[in-house]
Amino acid sequence: MRLKNLSFALVLALGAIGATTTGCTSDAPDDGGGGGGGGGGGGDDTPIPTDATGRFQVNSMFDLVSNAPGKVGEVANMFIAATDGGDDPAHWILDQMVAKMPNGTAKSFLQGAIPFVAGYLNDKLLDFAPDFVTTIVQVGKDFGQVAKNFGLDETLEITGAPGAYTSTVNAVGVKFKIDNIESDILFADNAIAPVSAAGVGIQLDATGKLDIAEHKLPLSYGKVLKLGLDKMIIPAVDPSATNLQTLLTHLIDCNQVGMAVDDAMYNQLGFSLGSTIFTTACNGGLQFGAAAIYGKIDSIDASALEFGLVGTAKAVDTNADHKIDKIQTGQWTGTLSYSGTPAPLAAGATFVGTRM
Repeated sequence: MRLKNLSFALVLALGAIGATTTGCTSDAPDDGGGGGGGGGGGGDDTPIPTDATGRFQVNSMFDLVSNAPGKVGEVANMFIAATDGGDDPAHWILDQMVAKMPNGTAKSFLQGAIPFVAGYLNDKLLDFAPDFVTTIVQVGKDFGQVAKNFGLDETLEITGAPGAYTSTVNAVGVKFKIDNIESDILFADNAIAPVSAAGVGIQLDATGKLDIAEHKLPLSYGKVLKLGLDKMIIPAVDPSATNLQTLLTHLIDCNQVGMAVDDAMYNQLGFSLGSTIFTTACNGGLQFGAAAIYGKIDSIDASALEFGLVGTAKAVDTNADHKIDKIQTGQWTGTLSYSGTPAPLAAGATFVGTRM
């Protein structure tokens, strides 16, 4: 060990002597040399790629902010409506029951009795649906997050030669982010076709700057939001639920609701119609309420949400083979259109990529 240390010290000493005899000129190439030009080079020693061809996995994130269609707010309001009244959620549940009941005496009596039945039912709900309000409020809050802050999982296939590159962009899935927890959902796993843009121009300059020409991706926004609701939001609050209807039935015991409503009718009106009719109405009402929310989400797809994107990024060659291996610090600019009305894409739209 001592001999090794002495040898290492000797090497250092000889190196110092060599530096003295050659002067400062040997330092100059090391300071600025291999960094290359601006943009892609970044002043480091990472080789600058000269070949852009290949297939890349790209992840983009968007903040839709106020550019999200107004109908998104209408969906969020439907969740709020179930919890924001003084006698909610009982009033909301009763409204769904009445909406689903067939016309007749029972429906007429319940409709007229809602003002006093709601208060009675609310007190009972604390016993057999204690988590309804907090859960639905959380679902509504999370829905707002996925509606305004989500990403696209894409493939970028670049072909051609320097100066004549072209590409195909395929949106193959979505990335949702709720409270810093991310989840990727592929369209192919949910019977949704990819969204493609062909003939997209690509430029790679001598500094490693990668430009992606303008292209349009029309997205079925309602289908995307439904994926977020069913595949991420609902399982997060109830792992055994796969859709909104299942979640509601897990939160509310309709047998208990039926008995509570029948008790209230008897106490207030002096007669009983039997709890079964109200239990049936409760089950049907929860289906009706879930369907109404899904229907509002589906209505968003009456027009496509179209991304008109232009991208700029840094292309990186990590293994010195002169080909792009990574796409870094990507920024999207462009427009976001709904119902034919374009608006500037909000700042902060980013993307990164990796060779597949």
